[in-house]
Amino acid sequence: MTQGKSQGKRRPKAKGKDGVKALREDLLSRMAQYSDAESLNDNVITPFVSALEAVCADRGYVLNIYGEGSNLVVSSPEDASVIFQLVEDYFAAQEGDDEDE
Repeated sequence: MTQGKSQGKRRPKAKGKDGVKALREDLLSRMAQYSDAESLNDNVITPFVSALEAVCADRGYVLNIYGEGSNLVVSSPEDASVIFQLVEDYFAAQEGDDEDE
Protein backbone atom coordinates (compact mmCIF):
# COMPACT_ATOMS: atom_id res chain seq x y z
CA MET A 1 0.00 0.00 0.00
CA THR A 2 1.43 3.37 -0.97
CA GLN A 3 1.31 6.19 1.50
CA GLY A 4 -0.56 9.38 0.74
CA LYS A 5 -2.72 7.90 -2.00
CA SER A 6 -6.38 7.13 -1.61
CA GLN A 7 -7.30 3.50 -2.15
CA GLY A 8 -10.83 4.42 -3.25
CA LYS A 9 -11.87 4.46 -6.86
CA ARG A 10 -11.24 7.72 -8.65
CA ARG A 11 -12.96 8.87 -11.76
CA PRO A 12 -10.55 9.28 -14.63
CA LYS A 13 -10.21 12.86 -15.74
CA ALA A 14 -12.03 13.40 -19.01
CA LYS A 15 -10.16 15.35 -21.66
CA GLY A 16 -10.97 17.27 -24.80
CA LYS A 17 -14.33 16.85 -26.49
CA ASP A 18 -15.08 13.77 -24.39
CA GLY A 19 -14.63 15.87 -21.24
CA VAL A 20 -16.96 18.56 -22.54
CA LYS A 21 -19.54 15.96 -23.45
CA ALA A 22 -19.18 14.27 -20.06
CA LEU A 23 -19.68 17.58 -18.23
CA ARG A 24 -22.72 18.40 -20.35
CA GLU A 25 -24.22 14.97 -19.79
CA ASP A 26 -23.54 15.16 -16.04
CA LEU A 27 -25.23 18.57 -15.80
CA LEU A 28 -28.21 17.40 -17.85
CA SER A 29 -28.56 14.31 -15.67
CA ARG A 30 -28.42 16.36 -12.49
CA MET A 31 -30.90 18.91 -13.85
CA ALA A 32 -33.35 16.18 -14.85
CA GLN A 33 -33.62 15.14 -11.18
CA TYR A 34 -35.50 18.34 -10.27
CA SER A 35 -38.99 19.05 -11.51
CA ASP A 36 -39.35 22.65 -10.33
CA ALA A 37 -37.29 25.78 -10.86
CA GLU A 38 -36.60 26.36 -7.17
CA SER A 39 -35.04 22.95 -6.51
CA LEU A 40 -33.16 23.08 -9.84
CA ASN A 41 -31.79 26.48 -8.87
CA ASP A 42 -30.87 25.40 -5.33
CA ASN A 43 -29.26 22.08 -6.28
CA VAL A 44 -27.65 22.65 -9.67
CA ILE A 45 -27.70 26.20 -11.04
CA THR A 46 -26.56 28.09 -7.92
CA PRO A 47 -23.69 25.68 -7.10
CA PHE A 48 -22.55 25.70 -10.74
CA VAL A 49 -22.62 29.49 -10.99
CA SER A 50 -20.90 29.78 -7.61
CA ALA A 51 -18.09 27.55 -8.85
CA LEU A 52 -17.89 29.53 -12.08
CA GLU A 53 -17.69 32.79 -10.11
CA ALA A 54 -14.89 31.36 -7.94
CA VAL A 55 -12.87 30.25 -10.97
CA CYS A 56 -13.37 33.62 -12.67
CA ALA A 57 -12.41 35.51 -9.49
CA ASP A 58 -9.25 33.39 -9.14
CA ARG A 59 -8.26 34.55 -12.62
CA GLY A 60 -9.20 38.20 -12.09
CA TYR A 61 -12.38 38.11 -14.17
CA VAL A 62 -15.91 39.21 -13.35
CA LEU A 63 -18.90 37.06 -14.23
CA ASN A 64 -22.22 38.64 -15.23
CA ILE A 65 -25.32 36.73 -16.30
CA TYR A 66 -28.22 38.67 -17.80
CA GLY A 67 -31.34 38.23 -19.80
CA GLU A 68 -34.42 36.15 -20.11
CA GLY A 69 -32.77 33.44 -22.17
CA SER A 70 -29.43 34.24 -20.53
CA ASN A 71 -26.36 35.97 -21.73
CA LEU A 72 -23.10 35.21 -20.01
CA VAL A 73 -20.33 37.79 -19.95
CA VAL A 74 -16.91 37.13 -18.45
CA SER A 75 -14.73 40.22 -18.37
CA SER A 76 -11.97 42.02 -16.57
CA PRO A 77 -13.00 44.02 -13.50
CA GLU A 78 -12.21 47.20 -15.44
CA ASP A 79 -14.72 46.32 -18.17
CA ALA A 80 -17.45 44.92 -15.92
CA SER A 81 -19.16 48.22 -15.13
CA VAL A 82 -19.09 49.32 -18.77
CA ILE A 83 -20.60 46.01 -19.91
CA PHE A 84 -23.20 46.18 -17.15
CA GLN A 85 -24.19 49.69 -18.26
CA LEU A 86 -24.44 48.60 -21.91
CA VAL A 87 -26.79 45.78 -20.93
CA GLU A 88 -28.86 48.05 -18.68
CA ASP A 89 -29.14 50.64 -21.47
CA TYR A 90 -30.22 47.93 -23.90
CA PHE A 91 -32.94 46.66 -21.56
CA ALA A 92 -34.14 50.22 -20.90
CA ALA A 93 -34.35 50.84 -24.64
CA GLN A 94 -36.31 47.60 -25.09
CA GLU A 95 -38.78 48.68 -22.42
CA GLY A 96 -39.14 52.05 -24.14
CA ASP A 97 -39.83 50.32 -27.46
CA ASP A 98 -42.47 48.12 -25.79
CA GLU A 99 -44.24 51.18 -24.37
CA ASP A 100 -44.35 52.87 -27.79
CA GLU A 101 -46.27 49.95 -29.32
